[in-house]
Amino acid sequence: MLLHKAKVLVLNASYEPLSICDARNAVLLLFGGKAMVVASHPEHRIRTVSESFPLPSIVRLTVYVRVEYRHAVLSRKNIFRRDGYRCQYCGRNDLQLTLDHVIPKSRGGEDRWDNLITACKPCNTLKGNRTPTEAGMTMLQKPFRPSHIALMRQHFLSISDDWKPYLFMS
Repeated sequence: MLLHKAKVLVLNASYEPLSICDARNAVLLLFGGKAMVVASHPEHRIRTVSESFPLPSIVRLTVYVRVEYRHAVLSRKNIFRRDGYRCQYCGRNDLQLTLDHVIPKSRGGEDRWDNLITACKPCNTLKGNRTPTEAGMTMLQKPFRPSHIALMRQHFLSISDDWKPYLFMS
């Protein structure tokens, strides 16, 4: 496994999830004394000239880092993540997805978490320049602003079992 492809969960000193980084950056944190290994991939190792270490899966910072409440950044990718990469009208995930403004921009709708959803092209075309109610369409879920931890949970389609206690218990 290449160091830049393997992902590592970074925890604060208090064990709360902070971010996800690549294994290379995690190893730099470890060798710099800024983090310690919480869990590792037993089947993958990092080799130096004289030693071999397990590849980390979770690292914890040795010093608590004060982080102000982190808001999820509004971006196309994060809206797709929040909505599970599926159309919020028909539920399909096998068609090309677009962003849809629940209240159309031409009618004052803004680029906000509570006004943007993913929609397949046929549903977006069917809805057109109307609200879902006017178009007779219902959404699978009401759009919302996710926490940064919720987006971390959806960062990968399959999360390593050792990450779950930190990402799903917070």
